[in-house]
Amino acid sequence: MSSGYENATPGFLVWRLSMKWRVAVGRATAPLGLTHAQYSLVASLYGMQRGGERPSQRRLADHTGLEPLYVSKLARGLESAGLVERARDPRDPRAVQLALTDQGREVTGRAITVVQGLLRQFLAPLGGLDGPRAQEFTRDLVTLLDAPLDPFRHNDHNEDDQNEKERS
Repeated sequence: MSSGYENATPGFLVWRLSMKWRVAVGRATAPLGLTHAQYSLVASLYGMQRGGERPSQRRLADHTGLEPLYVSKLARGLESAGLVERARDPRDPRAVQLALTDQGREVTGRAITVVQGLLRQFLAPLGGLDGPRAQEFTRDLVTLLDAPLDPFRHNDHNEDDQNEKERS
């Protein structure tokens, strides 16, 4: 392990790793006029559009993990920059659908290429993007993302420890 991380908790390491990635992506996409959050939004929108979807802001928020109000703010900024179109959903007048403009697709395509290069660098210590360790790492990340996380729910492990103490 790297110096300084020997006694770190998994939560701290996840936070540090996410910050490292966020900063790197932000720096890499800045020359294209995108922040990390904007990149997350347009890259997700790019993939959804390629799959034939024209998502609502809410659907995009759910997909990216960003707050709906933040997605709305980002979308307005990206619309002003000419990268995104916002339109009322004909099926639900309360919902706003998003789509990349031609310029948005071009900028996003370039940004994805840059970030894919970063991802190759990032995963090189695990044997590269297609290596078995990177694939296992990806599966572990999906497992963690799929696990429920409720800060108000009691930890079952702590309850078991408490029950054991009470029986002793």
